[in-house]
Amino acid sequence: MREFSDTYCLDANVLIQAWQKYYSPILCPDYWKLLDGLGDESRIFICQEVYEEVVKTEDDLASWLKGSKIPVRKANESVIASLKEIYRTPAHLKIVDNTKNRSLADPWVIAHAMDTNSVVLTKEEKITQANSSKVKIPNDCDNVGVRWINDFEFVQELNFSFSCQRN
Repeated sequence: MREFSDTYCLDANVLIQAWQKYYSPILCPDYWKLLDGLGDESRIFICQEVYEEVVKTEDDLASWLKGSKIPVRKANESVIASLKEIYRTPAHLKIVDNTKNRSLADPWVIAHAMDTNSVVLTKEEKITQANSSKVKIPNDCDNVGVRWINDFEFVQELNFSFSCQRN
């Protein structure tokens, strides 16, 4: 069994959905301060492909990410070797949706996590239907022995707490 570090590799959807929905910086600014602090401590990181996916929209989240302390990791030889291992798994062929230009960063997220023994942090849920035409990050993580959790589990795992106050 693989030993996992206490670092987390973030999928783009963890940032995008949190920003747009339940951890909006207007409703929960503490969440974004915590992420920035964890980035400064190198407890969380994103791969270059996720960074590019988020900043291409040129919105408020892109501006926040550009100014954040979350490290952006580029692929190196060992990440490429991990990516090749992922590609050896037949199910991987369904993780990227080339027709709609979606999920292009997904294999890179997993490869970076493999390379650093990090935990993948994603909003995706595991597909359990045998006839599904799409494989999600959790499925591929399971196939290559990488631990994954969603952001709610992440909040619990790191013992975050948020306070509400009336402005």
